[in-house]
Amino acid sequence: MKLLRHGPVGQEKPGLLDASGTIRDLSGVVSDLAGEVLSPAGLAKLAALDAASLPAVDAGVRIGPPTSGMKNLVCIGLNYADHAAETGAPVPKEPIVFLKSLGALCGPNDDVIIPKNSVKADWEVELCIVIGTKAKCVSEDQALDHVAGYAVGNDVSEREWQIERGGSWDKGKGCDTFGPVGPWLVTKDEIPDPQNLAMFLEVDGKRMQNGSTRTMIFGVKAIVSYVSHMITLHPGDVIFTGTPPGVGLGMKPPVFLKAGQTMRLGIEGLGEQRQRTVAYEG
Repeated sequence: MKLLRHGPVGQEKPGLLDASGTIRDLSGVVSDLAGEVLSPAGLAKLAALDAASLPAVDAGVRIGPPTSGMKNLVCIGLNYADHAAETGAPVPKEPIVFLKSLGALCGPNDDVIIPKNSVKADWEVELCIVIGTKAKCVSEDQALDHVAGYAVGNDVSEREWQIERGGSWDKGKGCDTFGPVGPWLVTKDEIPDPQNLAMFLEVDGKRMQNGSTRTMIFGVKAIVSYVSHMITLHPGDVIFTGTPPGVGLGMKPPVFLKAGQTMRLGIEGLGEQRQRTVAYEG
């Protein structure tokens, strides 16, 4: 299934994308895509529905983040061998874990706000893991039992704040709108091998990132297990899993985002996002 949330910011309703590409409203069945709805039993209930019997939603509706009620927006840094190489960083021996502010979360096609005084805003297409059931100290063999599915993410980053302002990555990662996720949560039954997905990102039509999850250093099972030993993961939580090469920081010379640009990115089987960059006003 492809599950999504549609409607204005803060008023999103649950929905699904049917086989014809029509958005169907699920608000008469579940209140939101959160909690028990994301468990195996909850997803099985949704899968058993006759999608054609559900109300159709206007194709032009805004798409929001695909889950609600999350407690953690977790990220893994330098998790692609080829990306580590382009930044000149050594290959990590353990996953590098940091958090984005929940305020960074936004819809897949919402505007990305370039913060006030930002000079080095950057892009990162990433595979996102969506947690379906509570995970605490789980083994790698158990890890996928706690995964509801996957989504596209853009780990937008302000590199000066991340690297040059005291070394705390969270500073450059958690700005408002720096975490677009979606357009939908694709349940794991549709993605039998998350370690073999092509991915790309373009800025103003120019291809910047061409990669594959094949070059991830730590795979989905390892990440979920590792993080669960340090942070209890809850239904609806999202884990950004790292990015392939082609980020602005890695260009020679580096290239960074400015207001008025358009990012388009996608992952095989998971859909595409498109964001416009706008200047902070306030």
